[in-house]
Amino acid sequence: MAKVAACLDSWAVMAWLLGEEPAAEQVNGAIQARPVMSWVNAGEVYYTMHRRHGPEHAERVLEHLRLSIHLDEASPARIVEAASIKAVHRMSYADAFACATASAYDAPLLTGDDEILRVEGPWTAQDLRLG
Repeated sequence: MAKVAACLDSWAVMAWLLGEEPAAEQVNGAIQARPVMSWVNAGEVYYTMHRRHGPEHAERVLEHLRLSIHLDEASPARIVEAASIKAVHRMSYADAFACATASAYDAPLLTGDDEILRVEGPWTAQDLRLG
C-alpha cells in the first residue's frame, strides 16, 4: 500500500468545506499531498451536504473529493478492522473506519472529533482544532 501523508475523516472535510479555522487551512495543506479518506467517511460528508444544501450540491462536493482525495474502498479486511475498533472503543462505526483507514496507510488521522481524539489505538490522530 502506498504511503500517504494524511488521512481525513468527515469532521476534517466538513471543517474544510465550511472554512472553519484553524482546521480548514491544515486540511487545505493536506489536500495538496492527496490524502486518503474512507468511502464510508465520504458518504458521511455526502449525506450532510445533501441534508443541508440538496442533492446537486452533495454531488458537486463528492466529485470534488474524488478529484482531490484518494477514496479508500471498504474492503472486507477494512470492514473487519473497523468493526474490531468499534467493538473496543466508544465511537461511531464511521469513525472506526477513519481510524482503520489511517492505520492501514500508516498515516496521521486529521480530525477534531472527540470520539477519535479521546481514545488510543494503532493510529495517530492529529487535533485540527489546535493551530
